[in-house]
Amino acid sequence: MDKADIANDYIEWRTEEAINAQRYQPSAVASRAICKECDAPIPAARRKALPGVQLCVGCQSVLEGR
Repeated sequence: MDKADIANDYIEWRTEEAINAQRYQPSAVASRAICKECDAPIPAARRKALPGVQLCVGCQSVLEGR
């Protein structure tokens, strides 16, 4: 394993940690029932799974694709 592989593994590990920290941290912002981008309803299951969610699945996918 060379230095680039080690650095890549470290970046992946830190990114996963950061995502999990945000995902499982209770949000001070209330979840929205309606997407702030497209005004589509956000299902209750999504709001429960991701406290503080502001976007529907479609808009979140577009945002993450940028």
